[in-house]
Amino acid sequence: MKKFVMAALGGTLASVVATTQFVGPLLAQEDERQASVYEQLDLFGDIFERIRAQYVEEVDEGDLIEAAINGMLTSLDPHSSYLAPDDAADMRVQTRGEFGGLGIEVTQEDGFVKVVSPIDGTPAMEAGVEAGDFITHVDGESVLGLTLDEAVDLMRGPVGSEISITIVREGEEEPFDIEIIRDKIKLTASRSRLESGAVVLRVTTFNDQTYTQMAEGLAKQVEEAGGLDNVNGFILDLRNNPGGLLTQAIRVSDAFLEEGEIVSTRGRDPADGDRYNATPGDLAMGKPLVVLVNGGSASASEIVAGALQDHRRAIVIGTKSFGKGSVQTVMPLRGDGAMRLTTARYYTPSGRSIQALGVSPDIVVEQPRRDPNAEQEEEETNIFSRSEADLRGRLDNDSLTPEEIEQIEADRAKAEASAKLREEDYQLAYAVDILKGLSKLGPKN
Repeated sequence: MKKFVMAALGGTLASVVATTQFVGPLLAQEDERQASVYEQLDLFGDIFERIRAQYVEEVDEGDLIEAAINGMLTSLDPHSSYLAPDDAADMRVQTRGEFGGLGIEVTQEDGFVKVVSPIDGTPAMEAGVEAGDFITHVDGESVLGLTLDEAVDLMRGPVGSEISITIVREGEEEPFDIEIIRDKIKLTASRSRLESGAVVLRVTTFNDQTYTQMAEGLAKQVEEAGGLDNVNGFILDLRNNPGGLLTQAIRVSDAFLEEGEIVSTRGRDPADGDRYNATPGDLAMGKPLVVLVNGGSASASEIVAGALQDHRRAIVIGTKSFGKGSVQTVMPLRGDGAMRLTTARYYTPSGRSIQALGVSPDIVVEQPRRDPNAEQEEEETNIFSRSEADLRGRLDNDSLTPEEIEQIEADRAKAEASAKLREEDYQLAYAVDILKGLSKLGPKN
């Protein structure tokens, strides 16, 4: 027994000695690191004072400090930044759905401003700005070398004033200018309509109004269709949706899921991660669902598409999404400013991160560019097209009742409407056709 106790005691003493020997260098390293940090802060103070005293022109100390803070944050990633009091106030207004500007969501890539997506019904969309465009100049002034916030400031201005932006677009040989009139941007977060038996839910952004507007629009269209039995399915159109509030992305996903995980977030400390789950209740009552995405679908849009895809609740159609898989937390600061800091990555229910990868559609469908010459050739060809019904003295079809003929003509009108939609919006028409085909299969047993 004495030998056992001594052995145990010896082991304890040895471990204490070993721990003491190991902690010593660690404390020394920590002290060195702290000393290095303080030296760098002293260096910052020296540079600040020299700029104040010796720069060729008098400078505003507040602007210098703001620039230093913003430089520190923007060096981390494209989505972290400092928000001056005015910018912080603008951001709070944007999440409520109304703000002034051009109507584009932008990021920064290779020193230039890249359009994530234009927003529906805004001056930028109407002027022809497209997702993936690079903005190189604003009113002739290059944005190269500017921070994203500085470039955005150049694009701001009074409502009704004109701005010229220079665009570089893939597939175009030369840069070109687009003239835009600034306007008050009022965001309708969700619009709805019936299209050939499908309820189309167009969600343009994720702000405080998104879920409510989408749910109300869905109920209205189902009622106009005469009930759920007359609906082939639902199309959730997230194309060119730059994202927004995580809470709204979760609510929209939950609207079509009965159970299971929607999204999880993981920060630097695993203990800080969050997991969000669906609650019972499907607004679509199990009807087929198609989600449309493209390169302008980012952030919250990708959360929704990824969740519905992983649960096999929806067919995702379109092209690869933007690939923003990080979460930003806006932290209020003294003086009414704020800090937007990337604090976590998000993961779809299957555990995949889409950061820089995007959501890959189940069915890839490109949106072809319209060719005016092709439309003109088609019109000229159709001038000479004739059918039996156009011939003089033709025989009448007496095998059908007037009601049956009326039904055939109604079906033909629907088919022609689908064909027209295919010319206007090929991706949406493809989604409508998918739902129409699924409806022909009948209910599952």
